[in-house]
Amino acid sequence: MTYNVVMSDVLRLDETGPVLLVGGYGTVGAELSAMAAQRWPLLLTGRSPVRGAALAERLGAEVRRWDLADPAGFSASVRAVVSVVNDPEDRVLRAALAAGVPYVDITRWTGRLQRAATVAAMARPSAPVLLSSGWMGGVTNLVAAALAAELGGADRVEVAIRWDLADQAGADSVEFMDRLGLDYEVVENGRRRLVMPLSDTRSVRIGETPTCVARIDTPEQFTLPLTLGADTAITRIGFSSTASTLALLAVKRTGLFRWGRGDRFATLRRTLLYSPGDGGTAQVRVDVTRGDRTTAVTITDTRGQAHLTAVGALAGLRRVLGADGAPAPQGVVFPEMTPRPAQVLDFLRDMGVALLRHSDTTATAA
Repeated sequence: MTYNVVMSDVLRLDETGPVLLVGGYGTVGAELSAMAAQRWPLLLTGRSPVRGAALAERLGAEVRRWDLADPAGFSASVRAVVSVVNDPEDRVLRAALAAGVPYVDITRWTGRLQRAATVAAMARPSAPVLLSSGWMGGVTNLVAAALAAELGGADRVEVAIRWDLADQAGADSVEFMDRLGLDYEVVENGRRRLVMPLSDTRSVRIGETPTCVARIDTPEQFTLPLTLGADTAITRIGFSSTASTLALLAVKRTGLFRWGRGDRFATLRRTLLYSPGDGGTAQVRVDVTRGDRTTAVTITDTRGQAHLTAVGALAGLRRVLGADGAPAPQGVVFPEMTPRPAQVLDFLRDMGVALLRHSDTTATAA
């Protein structure tokens, strides 16, 4: 396998050109397109441009074909690029690096994020490379940074996700969960160790609802110890239905996610994990501890996880273009490396995201 850019994959930097959204008319891409079109001209790409034609017409955007699984090349002049679909051979990343185009990615699981960071660092990028694949397009990372700033640092960060089974979800959204048969590395109490997915179950109050959650591999568990200096970073997930969570844990005990890995059992795994509905509520709780002080917030987006992920992507796009009031970053960065963490919560509120503060006994509006 090669990770070289297809020779005819040519992006060019045009600071007055459109923002390129690769996957810009998918489930998350359409949400991001609607937000970004209010600020910049857009170029939307994907495998089947006819699917994006109505959206592009409504937003006044251009739509073109760029199938990352097709060796046919792609060429465009753009001011920035956001990858909203999986880029397994780093085609979009490498094309952006070669052109010096600001780049945001929100779709990588931990191993691919680590590879992307290495690829980008070796290329010595001349434009920002923001790897924003923490949960919900890096929203969890941003909130962790904001809470850490309030406390003067972070020793421990815990994230608890409530996955609404009624919510809409793109096919790529289940990629993190499709790795439930692979142990992964975390940092706990300052030491690295391997943990098993769906282990360490507990009940966490997410918003006003106790939710059964268990461990899952997500990129913020890799980045937060590096960026915030946290000694411990843990992410857990549970379904809106406790019965569904318990059923998933029961399936895990059969060993399916270990012996059922690979393409042969992909359909079975996806049937268990991917059953999007017509719309639901996205909720994530973030707890940050510094010394003997802990502060926690539940993030709630009644428009669902696709909208909340798009909010994270929009924050990333604003960051690499210097549109958030701070100078654009240099080189490879993660979302929590924001120079203005105090503004994070205000930005989320402005985007219609509700924030609920938690204490030991009560929950109040943030």
